[in-house]
Amino acid sequence: MTQLGLPDTIQACLFDLDGVVTRTAVVHAAAWKETFDAFLRDYEGEQGRPFDASADYDEYVDGRPRADGVRSFLASRGIRLPEGDPGDPPDARTVHGLGNRKNELLLEKIRTGGVEAYEGTLRYLEAVRAAGLRTAIVSSSANCRDVLRSVGAEHFFDVRIDGVVAAERSLPGKPHPDTFLAAARDLGVEASRAAVFEDALAGMDAGRAGGFGYVVGVDRVGQTDALYAHGADTVVKDLAELGGKQ
Repeated sequence: MTQLGLPDTIQACLFDLDGVVTRTAVVHAAAWKETFDAFLRDYEGEQGRPFDASADYDEYVDGRPRADGVRSFLASRGIRLPEGDPGDPPDARTVHGLGNRKNELLLEKIRTGGVEAYEGTLRYLEAVRAAGLRTAIVSSSANCRDVLRSVGAEHFFDVRIDGVVAAERSLPGKPHPDTFLAAARDLGVEASRAAVFEDALAGMDAGRAGGFGYVVGVDRVGQTDALYAHGADTVVKDLAELGGKQ
């Protein structure tokens, strides 16, 4: 293992955004809860079971593209909605309408509360870059570039594969490995020589399915066992724990 805590064969590092680079996972969870709880009250009445911002978020929406998250959670409750159109208004009772409502709430929460980066990740990124490894940000978020700019972290990445790029290239999102594989290709590196850094179970599945050389699970919420079960090679609470290992 290198001083970065990675196998000697690793030439590139592929980082998820929310929960790995920035403290936005909790904001996403809150926006999803507000969106789904309002929908469930309207759809099922007050007897409806609210969205669980921990269990439901981790299982059904974390790390997935927005529309996939809507479909996945609603399916868990036996609910099917019309797909609608990506331009649906946020009050439309469609998959895309709910997704757009969530995004509207997310942006409002980011504007009012701001975004923070994990200092341990920023230090690790500096070490990765200093060691000459190539880097990519791989996120399902369509707001990835704006979030990176807001925390002054855009310069850390050679390649960006986010919700916007994935839509342009018709790449399926996590748990499919396609977005990570696209990042590796753009960096000119084989998947077997790239490391994936993820906090979401769907991201672990993507790392395992893509045949990547090393998969690092970042446990911010106490799900170490689940991260290992979904394919992590190692799990840390903060990326600073990887630096300095021999």
